[in-house]
Amino acid sequence: MSICDSGPGLSDEDLAHIFDRFYRADKSRTRESGGAGLGLAIAKALVEAHGGKIWAENAPEGGACFHFTLPSA
Repeated sequence: MSICDSGPGLSDEDLAHIFDRFYRADKSRTRESGGAGLGLAIAKALVEAHGGKIWAENAPEGGACFHFTLPSA
C-alpha cells in the first residue's frame, strides 16, 4: 500500500528520522498547533508488530510517498 502527497517532499535529514518518536519535520510548529511527533512512530510499531515493513521516500514528480507491506495470512 502506498500513500503519496503533492507537497514539497522531505529533506534527507527528515527521511532519516521521520519514524523516530517525537520527531517533527516542521520545527516551527508548536506543541499547541502541531502533533507530538508520535503518529508515524506508532504506525511503524503497528506495521512491524504484524511482520510488515514501512518506509518513506520522495516521489520523483514531487511530494512524499509512504509505503507499507504486510505479510499475507
